[in-house]
Amino acid sequence: MNIALIGASGFIGSALLKEALSRGHTVTALVQTPAKLAAAPGVTAVKTDVADGKALAAQLEGHDAVLSAFSGHAQPDTLDYYLRGIGSIIGAAKQSGVKRLLVVGGAGSLEVAPGVQLLDTPQFPDAYKPTAEGARKALGLLKAEGSLDWTMLSPSAVIAPGERTGKFRLGADQLLADDKGDSRISVEDYAVAMIDELEKPAHSRQRFTVGY
Repeated sequence: MNIALIGASGFIGSALLKEALSRGHTVTALVQTPAKLAAAPGVTAVKTDVADGKALAAQLEGHDAVLSAFSGHAQPDTLDYYLRGIGSIIGAAKQSGVKRLLVVGGAGSLEVAPGVQLLDTPQFPDAYKPTAEGARKALGLLKAEGSLDWTMLSPSAVIAPGERTGKFRLGADQLLADDKGDSRISVEDYAVAMIDELEKPAHSRQRFTVGY
């Protein structure tokens, strides 16, 4: 497939890029600083500004799918910055006529008990609240879309560098945890789950999650 990957130089975006390329996909890496990406067969780095919806739509045209690993965690106004950006991405995806939009979500909006989301528990770290709230609101924006074919993949509570095992569980809106109560996924296996969904759609217009 010919994929447009927004945020390809970030923590999760770089894992998605590596996984997509390993499976033979062609990737247009849309990033703020193309020089951050090492040259590799199958990837074209393009400077982008997600706030410029018209220009972004033009960059997305002609791709089979868009993957968004856009994040505002490095910005002082994380929540507002992210919401403006994801709103622009959704609009650009629709304007471009691209068939699918797959979005990196957060774990904060996953339920830990009926009606109780992880973000709303006392132990949720304050430092991650703006990012988590942004992802939760983004899910609401996607659910309100009437025509866009979207998918959001939320990681487990902990996503960190690790191994690519290809062995994990998928869930819906509930946080996944192992027998010890640990909720985690390697960024490598997260990427496997996302590219699996890209290649064989099973969660159209849905959010799902991945964990061990």
